[in-house]
Amino acid sequence: MTRLLIATTNAAKFAEYRVLLRGYQLQVLSLREAGIDATAPEDGASFAENARFKANFYFERSGIATLADDGGLEVDALGGAPGVHSHRWLGEGASDRALAEEIVRRMRGVGQAQRTARLRAAAALVCMADGKRRERVVEAAFEGTIATRCYQEVQPGFPYRAVLLVPQRGCYLAELGEEQAARLSQRRLTVEALDADLKRIGMGG
Repeated sequence: MTRLLIATTNAAKFAEYRVLLRGYQLQVLSLREAGIDATAPEDGASFAENARFKANFYFERSGIATLADDGGLEVDALGGAPGVHSHRWLGEGASDRALAEEIVRRMRGVGQAQRTARLRAAAALVCMADGKRRERVVEAAFEGTIATRCYQEVQPGFPYRAVLLVPQRGCYLAELGEEQAARLSQRRLTVEALDADLKRIGMGG
């Protein structure tokens, strides 16, 4: 079975990719399983730039087809913030709960119609095909609205699910089970966009 490296140090994100890639003929590997302990910098100006850099960084170190992503929360009333800085918005030591609660604090007094937001992700896939190095980058977003209070449980690795309401479900994204959340997430949309590429890798092409 063809190996696919998921280039993330976020355990929750890796678990979600395991769910999303279940139907492919791929052996999904973590960085640890691939014997890689190097960390790619994430200082690009966009999600796509970070995803592309990470995918190439880990592909070069592993020689394995590599999928990497970068993403975060975009809140319209905050001018698109925290955006590309989502995970470092409050500094490197900030907890997931602190990130979620800061969104709620900054949105106090904002009317319902102006509380639109989205979780956006860019995913980059790098592999060898027909003897050549191939690279593809896609982007997708999951639309919702910002709640007036933080959900009681903040899932490690996914802080903003605790403040994003799912319009079609009338609940927090954080309320959904792992499988349900994965099937609704912005990462599901990127996997769908990469479907043909992932199938080709699975067939050894």
